This record gives sequence, structure tokens and C-alpha cells, in this order.
Amino acid sequence: MRFLADMGVAGRIVDWLRAAGHDARHLREEGLQRLPDPEILDKAAKEGRIVLTFDLDFGEILALSESRLISVVVFRLHNTRTPHVIERLFSVLDQTAEALEQGAIIIVEEGRFRIRRLPIR
Repeated sequence: MRFLADMGVAGRIVDWLRAAGHDARHLREEGLQRLPDPEILDKAAKEGRIVLTFDLDFGEILALSESRLISVVVFRLHNTRTPHVIERLFSVLDQTAEALEQGAIIIVEEGRFRIRRLPIR
């Protein structure tokens, strides 16, 4: 899978994804730290990437945009330490791969995850 990590996501998570065989990029690596959320979604759509973020705005923007079929993984975790985020992401990726490929918002919480397939009607 192809991922684009937002600024709140640790670079070590991107490193872990790469080690697992995924194509992952971080906004910081491309000097795009200040890119507005809609432009981040545009970039992800053009490059066929799944956005990883802690920012709840991405899910809302994507849900309101009926034309986009990209995916966003939103972390809603109390424990935001990198090893824990990696653990939660690892547990979710296999179970949500099909939804992520088709366009979805995945909300990752401490003990569960939720899938909202796109477009939301």
C-alpha cells in the first residue's frame, strides 16, 4: 500500500511501514509541513496514497467530498507513543486492506476500529 503521513505522525511509523514493504512518505520529507489539509488530500489522491493522521478534520473533509475515493486512517488514541501507534496500525491494516483500496475512512481507537466506506451518501 501507498501511504502519506501527516505532520502529527512520527517519522518512525513511516520507517516501519517501509520496512514492512509499503511505499510510505512523510510530508516533512518533502518540505510540505505547512500544506493545508485539502491540498494534502489532493496530493494523496494524485499519488494514490492513504493519508495517516491524528487530525479529525481529514475525515470530515473527505466525508463531505463526494467525488474523492481516497482513504484516510485517523488515529484516536489516548496513548500516542510511536510503538503503540504502530501496534494499533499493524492490527488494523490486514483487516481493512480492501476498504482502504476502495476508499474509506478508518478510525483507529484503543480497542477497536471503525470503517466508513466512501462515498458517504
